[in-house]
Amino acid sequence: MDRIVQLTARPGGREVAYDPAVAPPSLQVRAAKVLEGNWTGKSTVPSRSLYPHQWSWDSAFIAIGLRHLSPLRAQTELETLLAAQWADGRIPHIVFNPSVPLDAYFPSPDFWRSSTAGRAAGAPRTVQTSGIVQPPVHALAAWLVHLADPGLSRARGFLARAYPRLAAWHRYLLHRRDLGGGGLVSVVHPWEQGMDNSPCWDRPLSRVAPAPARSFRRADLDHGSPGDRPTDLDYGRYVRLAADYRDRGYADGGIEGVGDFAVEDPAFNALLITSEYALARIAHELGASESGPRARAERLTATLVERLWDPAAGMFLCRDVRAGELIPERGVTGLVPLLLPALPRDLATTLVRTVCGPHFGLGGTTRLVPSYDLLGEAFDPHRYWRGPAWFNTGWLLERGLRLHGERGRADALRKGILHAAGASGFAEYVDPYTAQPCGATGFGWTAALALDLLHDRPTGDGNRVTTIKGGDLG
Repeated sequence: MDRIVQLTARPGGREVAYDPAVAPPSLQVRAAKVLEGNWTGKSTVPSRSLYPHQWSWDSAFIAIGLRHLSPLRAQTELETLLAAQWADGRIPHIVFNPSVPLDAYFPSPDFWRSSTAGRAAGAPRTVQTSGIVQPPVHALAAWLVHLADPGLSRARGFLARAYPRLAAWHRYLLHRRDLGGGGLVSVVHPWEQGMDNSPCWDRPLSRVAPAPARSFRRADLDHGSPGDRPTDLDYGRYVRLAADYRDRGYADGGIEGVGDFAVEDPAFNALLITSEYALARIAHELGASESGPRARAERLTATLVERLWDPAAGMFLCRDVRAGELIPERGVTGLVPLLLPALPRDLATTLVRTVCGPHFGLGGTTRLVPSYDLLGEAFDPHRYWRGPAWFNTGWLLERGLRLHGERGRADALRKGILHAAGASGFAEYVDPYTAQPCGATGFGWTAALALDLLHDRPTGDGNRVTTIKGGDLG
């Protein structure tokens, strides 16, 4: 072995050999050091400065990378998150670290008041969390973590303990969040979708009266350039939506029981479908029936096409549930369904054409996929989710391209992601043209997904060593 990184400072660490034939060892070692530096003992923070707690979908992506360094630590990452699940099944988008000062991040635990405001919904009493959710990547992450060391996973009962919690999480989304009545999950806050500041939310957000600027203090501006972050007006609307949801006891009812923001999002639902396939594999591993999750995945795929596909746009669009119409904005969210194995072939072909066309420019004007339409009026290459390229969406699309036979494009995107991750210091996000770093550096999921791409590498036949195909998912 030419070079190793030793990860024994925390439980579950082990020596990891790096193969110089895969990629320069320095990139792998640097990525591992980011994850080691962000590890708290039970979970991994996205960023020591900007995001000092545990975030839901961040931890799922981080576990996917951690599995290559320490399968035990990757399992612990997910177990820590699942331990904060509410009785109604929701997995909160933030699990707060009580040792972090309240003013280090806003909204802080005293804003969410989960143990009191969320009591009727079954919020845990021993840990403070937020009351909203994030995209359901968790079953996919759990399955991939299991595959990294099945013997350890079985010995610890990892999947046996995770499965009922993951199943409850999916039930919550499918039964409590079908606000449009058409079979898809709705998000009730932009933070739930994960692409917080996307122009796709501008139209429904315009109905929301912002909280007064004097009623909150933004901690994010202490660590990031204002030009890279949401505006004060947008942030005021985020705060208003969250406060209103909290003041209703985090109750999910019909469309009349939610606030002004209710959106069916393509990526959120595509990730639920992907995780349903993974849940089917977990069920099979445990000797249970996999027919339920598989059938739901296939049904949800058909519903996604029916409700959110827009032939004129050549991609999926978000649906404003209150207005009853598609939102005419092209965001990267509408490309993520390329992950789905049952996506009709003609739609997959059209999505590839769109991602490589003038609106996203992949392989032409850009090496990475921008988060928003390059030709859109709201495009900004540096402002949070309004144009910059993000590494998690790039990772998802790399898998989707490879799944649908676009090996050359997948290989090129993989190389672009790895180059940008290393050159940017594992930035939170980057300019899609220049890869100039924006937001935080030493970002958890950037390092983790770079590690995954380095280890989960293309083979001679154009596939990846552990790539998920339709059969692997379900």
